[in-house]
Amino acid sequence: MGEITRILKTFIGYLKRPDLYPELRRKIIKNTVNRGNAFKGKEKTNSWAAERAVSQKEAVSKLFGFEIDAFRKDYQKILMNAAQREKECPVKMGGPGALELIYYACEFANAQYVVETGVAYGWSSLAFLLSLGKRNGTLYSSDMPYLAQDGDQYVGYVVPEDLRVNWKLFRFADRESLPKIFAENAAFDVLHYDSDKSYNGRTWAYEELYNHLKKGGVFISDDIGDNSSYQDFCEKNNIVTTVVEYEGKYIGVFIK
Repeated sequence: MGEITRILKTFIGYLKRPDLYPELRRKIIKNTVNRGNAFKGKEKTNSWAAERAVSQKEAVSKLFGFEIDAFRKDYQKILMNAAQREKECPVKMGGPGALELIYYACEFANAQYVVETGVAYGWSSLAFLLSLGKRNGTLYSSDMPYLAQDGDQYVGYVVPEDLRVNWKLFRFADRESLPKIFAENAAFDVLHYDSDKSYNGRTWAYEELYNHLKKGGVFISDDIGDNSSYQDFCEKNNIVTTVVEYEGKYIGVFIK
């Protein structure tokens, strides 16, 4: 799909959804007035992250006290089926991330309630639900509709039907989804951020999510090297964070 066609399809998709007009206004501002903020502090944060980065295996052992090898063995069949589902999906979205980090964060926190932003194929959702299902816990997910790809029906495509009973999916931008989620449940054991990559979008969401994280809960943010929002947030709140290097990108994680 060409860039102009994608932009037109996205714009028309927004026009058909009045409930998404607030996000359309924010996107226009982000891509015009605030365009320079998207990568604010990127160079600074990448140097900062590189100095302290550890592997996923080290992070899970240090923070949560688990060895990660069991995850792939215990859920081999489910993960293989999920990978096959991804291959068959006609719409291309983001692939799997640091699934062990997500799963063992849930196990460590004995999580009952989790909130994540960003779903795509549903790999992170799958990792969360594998843990939450043991305790009949609930995953609350926020994910924008895929307006340019006609891909709405494929969001969460890799999540098996039997795990969906513990899943509540909110199909709006974070600024609309999160208040709805917090109205249903105010305190969470694990938070995972993987949506709006802009500096301003992250800064707003980090504060909102942190305020709803229980003491002793786990905070995870993907792609923290895009700009300095995560580093600035941690420094502002005197948070000592672990940085995980995974497939050439950086993930931030800390226990509140």
